[in-house]
Amino acid sequence: MDIRPLTGGLGAEIHGADIRNAEDFDAIHEAFATYSVIVLRDQIAGPDDHLAFARRFGPINVNRFFKPVESHPEIAMVLKEKDQKEAVGEGWHTDHSYDQVPAMGSILHAIEMPPFGGDTLFVSMGAAYDALSPTMRGFLDGLHAIHSSRHVFGASVQDSEASKSGRLGNAEAATQDARHPVVITHPMSGRRGLFVNPVFTTHIEGLTPDESDAILAMLYDHCKQPEFQCRVRWQAGDITMWDNRATWHKAINDYHGFRRLMHRITVDGVALTP
Repeated sequence: MDIRPLTGGLGAEIHGADIRNAEDFDAIHEAFATYSVIVLRDQIAGPDDHLAFARRFGPINVNRFFKPVESHPEIAMVLKEKDQKEAVGEGWHTDHSYDQVPAMGSILHAIEMPPFGGDTLFVSMGAAYDALSPTMRGFLDGLHAIHSSRHVFGASVQDSEASKSGRLGNAEAATQDARHPVVITHPMSGRRGLFVNPVFTTHIEGLTPDESDAILAMLYDHCKQPEFQCRVRWQAGDITMWDNRATWHKAINDYHGFRRLMHRITVDGVALTP
């Protein structure tokens, strides 16, 4: 097994591993804990193999809003057809931050990829927190923020292309609101990191709306610096796994006229603590 870091601070690609081989799991798990984003290249795996691999990390968290893979309701289909313009997940976000117990991670399998484009970007929330001034870290420590699914998956977005095409649905289930620390202690590594994101975080408790908006805008601009990022360039067969407690991610929508099909499984996490 060959593990190659993608950048100096986040992500690694793994060659020579097989998710179907239980003997490879400990090394894969260690790499996941170390790098937060891992790309397992050249996997030969079907939906059942994908599920079996995910269950080694923990129970499956079934997404309420994505269309499932036929015959495998625990797997969400992430799809953009060649005639569609909108890609799901174009904004910087953390999956399931609107849940009271956010998901540990997501495991995305590339089934059909365009000839170019369709990359995914990630940001290290630990690196972003470390780069803040001690004064700003002290201000943020102890604050809490509210996250919600309502404005992203609810009735107000039913006119979107993703909803009309059936890629997203179940808007009536978008009732989740959750309160999390703005700065968390990662449950695996113990590293401190930011836990707010532009898509699901609505406001910081205890601040006026203008104050909350200003602080969040500053943090978002800070986190988007390229020094905190890595980029995954997909090939069909790749499986990428990322830690939702340690990263943001976003899909790059630069492959109009081509089809892109992914299968995503999300794994349950634990309650977050400051």
